[in-house]
Amino acid sequence: MGILLKILKIALIAVGGALAYVLFFVAAGFLSGLFTGWKKEYFRDSKFYRFVLNSMTGLVLFLAGIRFEVKGEKLPEGRFLIVGNHRSNWDPIVSWFAFRKHNIAYISKPSNLKIPFYGRIVRRCCFLPIDRGSARNSVKTIDKAAKLIEDDAVSIGVYPEGTRSKNCKLLRFHNGVFKIAQKANVPIVVVCVTGTEKVKDNAVKKKTKVTLNVVEVIPAERAAEMTTLEIGEEVKKLLGETLIAAGEQPYDNEEGAA
Repeated sequence: MGILLKILKIALIAVGGALAYVLFFVAAGFLSGLFTGWKKEYFRDSKFYRFVLNSMTGLVLFLAGIRFEVKGEKLPEGRFLIVGNHRSNWDPIVSWFAFRKHNIAYISKPSNLKIPFYGRIVRRCCFLPIDRGSARNSVKTIDKAAKLIEDDAVSIGVYPEGTRSKNCKLLRFHNGVFKIAQKANVPIVVVCVTGTEKVKDNAVKKKTKVTLNVVEVIPAERAAEMTTLEIGEEVKKLLGETLIAAGEQPYDNEEGAA
């Protein structure tokens, strides 16, 4: 009986500690979000808000049953532009946590940065909204992103497809985003993501394995010599070949592969 009581006591302490951990980060996220403007853009990465973001993300990934693996090339020293395929809303979440040592700020649609508390926190981590409907505003965002890299504030993450692909096929690229790397004179890290599209169906029921494959790092010098169209074609080819090697068909037709 004494042994059973000790085991019960240890279990209660463990559960209580886990609950306290969850409540702490929920409270931290709630309170920190109150002191951040909805519309203001920030150009210095806050260590506190980055800590809150990474801590809450780690907890969310654990509770969602997401287990990720990073494969492929080593990420470069210093700042960079990270790009890849976009098949789920979980793509950036898993990526900024997996590569958290590099403090990545993603460019996202404005509505994502208006999500209660979350939106305010990522703004303090230098995430930027982009207006796809306005070429002029898109250029402004690209310039801001390049400046963030030049100032050594953050590395920038963006999805050239502009939106997630619901059938996991590669969509047409918005090649203008590669201007960020050219303006900031930094490498382009190409990451192929698989598995995130399964999270929605697997959550709670079973674990989901997500793979982040760093398939190529395009040096800054080489990117500077290429047009954005050429960069886009190479990135799309790299992603397509990686997905085919993983047993997927990344194109709807021959035109999609171009």
